[in-house]
Amino acid sequence: MATIYESLRADIVTAMKARDSVTTLALRTADAGIKRAAMDANKEIEDTLVLATLRKAVKNLADAKVEFGKGGRADLVAANEAEIRTLEKYLPKGLEPAQLEALIVAAIAETGAVSKKDMGKVIGTLKKRPEAALIDFGAASKIVQSRLP
Repeated sequence: MATIYESLRADIVTAMKARDSVTTLALRTADAGIKRAAMDANKEIEDTLVLATLRKAVKNLADAKVEFGKGGRADLVAANEAEIRTLEKYLPKGLEPAQLEALIVAAIAETGAVSKKDMGKVIGTLKKRPEAALIDFGAASKIVQSRLP
């Protein structure tokens, strides 16, 4: 089975042949970001690096989309939505909210957290779980805060 990066590279070629400029631009930008991250970390390109880079790109695009929406730039909002949809094809599906809630409850019980001061312990425990790659830690943080007094 091809790695995520290999499939991304193959999709760049496919998009170029189809003359799909929007997809080509999004994928080339992601490819450049992945290569830069690999050079900065002085590592080979592997799936964990690709996933981390793509998640960061999607988060940045989502943040920019919100700002463009505030500025009344519907054209840029639509462009960012299209780019996000393109990049999300390469990311694994996240956990369902109920699954995330169950993991957080288990982590709170495991660490014995009783206040928001213990939030770091809970998040640290979540990061060590096998499902950590699927967890949206921004959402997890909000749930942990709501659970702890």
